Amino acid sequence: MTTSEPPPSTVVQPGGGRVGDLGDIGVHFKLWGEDTGGALAIVEHPFPVGALVAPHLHTREDEYSIVTEGEIGFRSGDREAVLGPGGYIAKPRGELHAMWNAGAVPARMIEIISPAGFEHFFREVAEIIAAGPAAAGQGGDLAERYGLQFGEPDWLPEIVERFGLTT
Repeated sequence: MTTSEPPPSTVVQPGGGRVGDLGDIGVHFKLWGEDTGGALAIVEHPFPVGALVAPHLHTREDEYSIVTEGEIGFRSGDREAVLGPGGYIAKPRGELHAMWNAGAVPARMIEIISPAGFEHFFREVAEIIAAGPAAAGQGGDLAERYGLQFGEPDWLPEIVERFGLTT
């Protein structure tokens, strides 16, 4: 009988973990797939006032979000919700969704990605942004490589106007 060893215990202190800029929002890496045997990854996203994550869908993973500060709006499929601290939402793969800061103060959420792997998309985007304008064209196939698809739903302009979002 073959047994595989579980990944070693990983400790991330409050405020710990690698930090990156994704453009509209930030990313704080907490648990990587390597820490969980590929089962899941966890990141935190700070949302400045006016921030919008454009409508997109994942073809390989589900996302589960927990709001920890401020108010974050979510549209997933035909459901819309604004959640404050302690609010949860599941965004299944294959369903177009968007997120935005729905309040007048900075917001933050924890994102659980299952299975793991998509955290590396965030890492690559943050590395391209950190490299500056000279690297701007390097991410051409990034979305395709990670099974990410973007959309322009008819409900987006109304949300942008209602919440005063930056596009």
